[in-house]
Amino acid sequence: MGLDDLTNKAKDAMNSDKGEEFSDKGLDKATDFANDKTGGKFDDQINKGRDGVDGKIGND
Repeated sequence: MGLDDLTNKAKDAMNSDKGEEFSDKGLDKATDFANDKTGGKFDDQINKGRDGVDGKIGND
């Protein structure tokens, strides 16, 4: 199994419903952490960044 095969398997996993759920949970935790550390000062920017990343990974 080569690197391309592993890459394709990882992409397939992230594009599944389970992968979407996993990525959403991770992004939510990262967003909460960032908002907590900044005292909510950059809430809008952090949420926009989260949404941008979410559009790039997963299946939604």
